[in-house]
Amino acid sequence: MVIKKFLYLSGAVIILVSSTSLTSLEIDKPVSHPKYLDYNIPYLQKNFVAFKQALAFKESQGKYSIVNTHGYLGKYQFGKTTLHRLDIRNTKDFLKNPELQEQAFIALCKVNKWILRKDIERSVGKVISGITITESGILAAAHLSGAGNVKKFLRSNGEECFSDAYGTTIKSYLKKFAGYDVSNIEADKNAKA
Repeated sequence: MVIKKFLYLSGAVIILVSSTSLTSLEIDKPVSHPKYLDYNIPYLQKNFVAFKQALAFKESQGKYSIVNTHGYLGKYQFGKTTLHRLDIRNTKDFLKNPELQEQAFIALCKVNKWILRKDIERSVGKVISGITITESGILAAAHLSGAGNVKKFLRSNGEECFSDAYGTTIKSYLKKFAGYDVSNIEADKNAKA
């Protein structure tokens, strides 16, 4: 009977020591994890897909069929002139065709990258108006204001800063959409949707 109690107590002590050691190890080592886990936010890499989705959310909350108060269309809020440049003439069909809208966005990025290729080469990594210039920021700003206005901003060292009819500025897009990997977009002056 004494031996059984001894064995039982010895086992309990070993289990207690083992669990105490494990607990102290867990407590002593700080656990680091990304902040998005604290808020239950899905993780997106900063790649081209994330760039597209972030820009689309800013433009239209990602809604394909939306037309804003100034007549800009779809998920990425294209103007009719830009759509014509990409050989898209029928805006009603455009609004009903998510695949065409995605193709148009990629084509516009390619065209803007070609137009701004020298400015991208000269400006990426510089700080202008307190903003570190990145290629994705430049492409987003060109989507907002057109490549010509982005050239003016970069070449004037931030002195000429376009803002749209709602007051959104090139600076805000350069900052908000900085740091995405858009290297898969090839410059192409003749890109079409």
